[in-house]
Amino acid sequence: MEQTLNLTVKKSSLPYFFPLFQQGIIIKTLVGGNIQDFLSLQLEIPLDYLENRIQTIFLDGKAVDNLGEAVVRDGSTLALSAAMPGLVGATLRRGGAFASLRQAITFSRVDEVSPQKEGWIILKLFNLLVSELGPRLLSKGIWLKGEDLNRFLGGLKKDFWAGCRAVVKNGKRIDAPFELSTLMVEKDALFFLKVEL
Repeated sequence: MEQTLNLTVKKSSLPYFFPLFQQGIIIKTLVGGNIQDFLSLQLEIPLDYLENRIQTIFLDGKAVDNLGEAVVRDGSTLALSAAMPGLVGATLRRGGAFASLRQAITFSRVDEVSPQKEGWIILKLFNLLVSELGPRLLSKGIWLKGEDLNRFLGGLKKDFWAGCRAVVKNGKRIDAPFELSTLMVEKDALFFLKVEL
């Protein structure tokens, strides 16, 4: 049975979830396609946003310039960022004038064909992308390891729970006041977390 936790919160509570995106969330998706298809078709990110807003992309620790050549595989880690300031930002920016300075950490095309199948990736978001893409991803649902979800729940303040409108764990509604002991999950399980307003 799928392990789930659904939270209905105030809009002002969404920033509590943003650190999850920096540490990395788990996405169940079709793998074996390129990054552009993953972002535009799987995550439904508009192409103009992808082209103009997402300036730095790392796939498994390598900077990516061509989104159509880099393949997302099962277990990949994909990190996305808006433009970063300074020389570091200019160097890491995809297709930027200083891209040649980072050849050692730049993704190189691999010509082997990878069949498309269902799999898992870790997605990380940084700076402006967290607040711009995070809420939509939360509303669609993300996956977290049980131990990471427990750590997150344990760090929430009373004002978060005061503004929490509903909690449903594994299909069963939990009534307020919300006790942490009733919300904690199996640490070795994967949990599907969905956050609605």
